Amino acid sequence: MKSLRPFVGCADFAVSKSFYSAMGFEEVVISPDMSLFQIPGGLAFYLQDAYVKDWVDNTMLFLEVDDLDKHHADTMGLKLPSQFKGVRVSGIRTEDWGREYFIHDPSGVLWHVGTFV
Repeated sequence: MKSLRPFVGCADFAVSKSFYSAMGFEEVVISPDMSLFQIPGGLAFYLQDAYVKDWVDNTMLFLEVDDLDKHHADTMGLKLPSQFKGVRVSGIRTEDWGREYFIHDPSGVLWHVGTFV
């Protein structure tokens, strides 16, 4: 296997593309209504100019990182909630399985960013 690339919908394609670019993802335009967003290491997802409320409201992605504290500090430094309406970044929480924090994108897609014990 080489990769796993989920398809993610959004309410406003232009805003979501700007959001993910601000997060550090590199955009590769596939078509006028779909882009690939990738980060080093082969991690990627497709962002679609498609919005189905029930689908987007239930989309969750887990991004495993090596250094959660650094990733969280870097994300907080981007000040995403002040740039994009509806975006939220939580504090770090500890669970039995590891640690994580949450990012809600402009459409409500929930990102779990964490590290396992």
